[in-house]
Amino acid sequence: MNTNKLNNVMIAMTKKIFAAGAVLWFCCFLSIYATAQTKTFIHPGVLHTFKEFGQLKKTVDHKIEPGYSSYLLLRSNPAAAANYRMNGPYKVIARDGEYAWTKPKMEADFSAAYLNAIMWMVTGDKAHAKTSLHILEAYADTLKTIPSTNDSPLLAGLEGFKIIYTAEVLHYTYKDMDAVQLAKITSMITTVFLPVMDGFYNTKPYTNGNWGAIVTKAYIAAAIFLDNRPMYNKAIDFYYNGNDNGSLKNYISGKTGQLQESGRDQGHSQLGIGALATTCEEAWQQGDDLYAALENRLLKGFEYVARYNLGDDGVPFTTWHDITGKYSDWTTISAKGRGRFIPIYYMAYHHYVIRKGLKMPYTKQVIDKVGPEGFDRDQPAFGTFLFSVN
Repeated sequence: MNTNKLNNVMIAMTKKIFAAGAVLWFCCFLSIYATAQTKTFIHPGVLHTFKEFGQLKKTVDHKIEPGYSSYLLLRSNPAAAANYRMNGPYKVIARDGEYAWTKPKMEADFSAAYLNAIMWMVTGDKAHAKTSLHILEAYADTLKTIPSTNDSPLLAGLEGFKIIYTAEVLHYTYKDMDAVQLAKITSMITTVFLPVMDGFYNTKPYTNGNWGAIVTKAYIAAAIFLDNRPMYNKAIDFYYNGNDNGSLKNYISGKTGQLQESGRDQGHSQLGIGALATTCEEAWQQGDDLYAALENRLLKGFEYVARYNLGDDGVPFTTWHDITGKYSDWTTISAKGRGRFIPIYYMAYHHYVIRKGLKMPYTKQVIDKVGPEGFDRDQPAFGTFLFSVN
């Protein structure tokens, strides 16, 4: 066979091989896509599964440290008591504006529903489940609207998360919750809270990044509770790619770990990374590793915040040009709120260090300094207990 004929044969064979490879790749893609679309959700699966609740109960029963000391803080919190006396329910709730007076009252009610749901799972005492259900059903029967005020997305995200977590736990663990009660609570979530979250997603970006992170942690929780795969995918896409200060890529620098809000204050910085970590933990329970996104960028954010708040003045800082253009004039890192740690650190530490074997030296120093994590109304809180098992 001459050279030209040999070359032609080789070219023809190569084309067939590539064609076959393309078909194989396409078939694999379709298979993966189909699996993603039909994959069932794990329930309960908003932060904790049956397995983890069982392990947490062992921590309580056997007084396993350091989780048990954090559990004692949970148990002693007035909002975790089975005899909690509800402030509401209210027809309208808001953080600001005409109905701002409801803010501390409804926040306490929803915290009580959330904390009693946890107490039910780790103690087996039905009185706690009954209290959680009573609060959710009372609000489902009464609550009509979250008015369109400045803070409405924050309310929907922060308080909506507590409601959804509680509803998820009760739906799959408390047999005395009937179909009518479940339907009413589900309707409250879908008609009062979700429209506010969708409204935020559909609006041109205008806020600091903690807002988008907060909305997303509640939105992905709702997706799990509702078995809604498109919603779930939407939340994950926002976490990665959202055109908002609250997406991972726009909130944390991949080079230094500096946050979009580092020049604002330390309280909101911790609020933001705490919400991002909560979204990651929810996705983790469903088999998706958002923690690892962008080369563990969330880890860098936690380490940056921990390092500065521990007193290290050597953290790098550059003026941040944010997505909205409204928050691009902070020229130095803010000392406002410096050293006041909120209970967000153990969740991230548990994943990156205990699960994955990575290093978070500054976060570890914070954990050692603070001791067992206690309560914060805007976070899952009690991390030394709630995120102490694999």
